[in-house]
Amino acid sequence: MNLAKNIRNTATRVLQNEANAILKLIDGLDGSFEACVERILHSKGRVVITGVGKSAIIANKIVATLNSTGTPSLFMHAGDAIHGDLGMILENDIVICISKSGNTPEIKVLVPLLKKLGSVLVAMVSNMNSYLAEQADFVLNATIGEEACPHNLAPTTSTTAHLALGDALAVCLLEARGFTSDDFAKYHPGGSLGKQLYLKVEDVLSKGVIPVVTEEAGLTEVIIEISGKRLGATAVNDSNGNLTGIITDGDLRRMLGKTLDIQSLRAKDIMSVNPKTISKDEFAIRALNLMRNHNITQLVALNEGKIAGFVHIHDLMKEGIV
Repeated sequence: MNLAKNIRNTATRVLQNEANAILKLIDGLDGSFEACVERILHSKGRVVITGVGKSAIIANKIVATLNSTGTPSLFMHAGDAIHGDLGMILENDIVICISKSGNTPEIKVLVPLLKKLGSVLVAMVSNMNSYLAEQADFVLNATIGEEACPHNLAPTTSTTAHLALGDALAVCLLEARGFTSDDFAKYHPGGSLGKQLYLKVEDVLSKGVIPVVTEEAGLTEVIIEISGKRLGATAVNDSNGNLTGIITDGDLRRMLGKTLDIQSLRAKDIMSVNPKTISKDEFAIRALNLMRNHNITQLVALNEGKIAGFVHIHDLMKEGIV
């Protein structure tokens, strides 16, 4: 068999297996899932998630997602728990144990200890008849048909199911808390994602560089203003200081292609009227979206109707949000 075709067939089979398993999780969303969300929502403690092997890796990811969406959480390795890490569990904490079989030795040792502490126990498990499922206060049903591994051994579909169910739990809690994009920004101040959530237009304006001419300005004055401020454009104001248009390098080139009688031209004869604008208080990502939607490279930023400056796509590129 052609190797490339075999690879594609295998990849397709794996993805179909895992996609089908995730869809089947919907059938397992029951009252226990709903009650678990409500219990976590009203808890005064944290969510402690534990597991071993691949389940521990999934647990770490779910912890990260919960923390970033407003639910304080931490990871505890099930193996380390019985060697001292149980001390991290506080009185009001809720413990989620992730396990495919629900019968691993570490889980069987850990569960009675959690019970003794009085912890609320949540099982995220693929075996609803397991020891873990029977002992848990809440059960999150992650039942799958078989692993994507051809030997039905390597944790593949089961870990995908646990991960997806963890995302469902996190988003349910996010929505129940009324967690907003502003809240999200508080926990994600770094990188391009953080900048999309908190960077404002005024943060990227060229300070003190505002190219502007009046409607009656001659062509020479317009060219000097555009060249001197080096933003590739100038705003045009009326006699009251209100924005009426914009002149870009492109406008000048198109004008020179139409006429050589430039002595009598004024800014109002060249400008593009009703230019696209944005408030300086808007998020910079909105400026980027406006530029993309209208196929332009800059916007006039306004402050209470007056020109505050220009925001150029290059400014946004420098900030790393493009």
